[in-house]
Amino acid sequence: MTGHKLLIIEDDVVFARTLARSFERRGYQVEVLNGPEEVEPRARAFVPERAVVDLRLGGSSGLVCVKQLHDIDPTMRIVVLTGFASIGTAVEAVKLGATNYLMKPANTDDIEAAFERVDGDVDTELKARPTSIRTLEWEHIHQTLADTNYNLSEAARRLGLHRRTLARKLDKKHL
Repeated sequence: MTGHKLLIIEDDVVFARTLARSFERRGYQVEVLNGPEEVEPRARAFVPERAVVDLRLGGSSGLVCVKQLHDIDPTMRIVVLTGFASIGTAVEAVKLGATNYLMKPANTDDIEAAFERVDGDVDTELKARPTSIRTLEWEHIHQTLADTNYNLSEAARRLGLHRRTLARKLDKKHL
């Protein structure tokens, strides 16, 4: 048994429940929140050592939660999960206090390993890989979203897109 206290902030209720059960079987004491509204009071009351935060929480950004958790306890290990990864959001998550950043689907083993990888790895292989135009567009959109504090209307204005066009692009699964 690990005895760690884990806070899961995830708006997908089924995924959150599955993740919570899996960590409970490993000996974690788990609390689940479905959005950023109660993060500060619940984190102060529960005092977690670790947190899993979804990057997109409905209309909110998980980056707000990462900042709140890090401000409460700078030693907390925070892993950000996302189905919408970009270099910009990964950098911002780490700057705001995340320990690691994982793409969905991630399982309990992946997340637990990410909690343990707090230091960088100087032996990480440097690969030159060409970036596709789709990936560049995706990263530019997400950087603009981060720059506008996830205000969809303002991001669309800065990108020169109609708000609905931007919403459709965000709803598409990026591969």
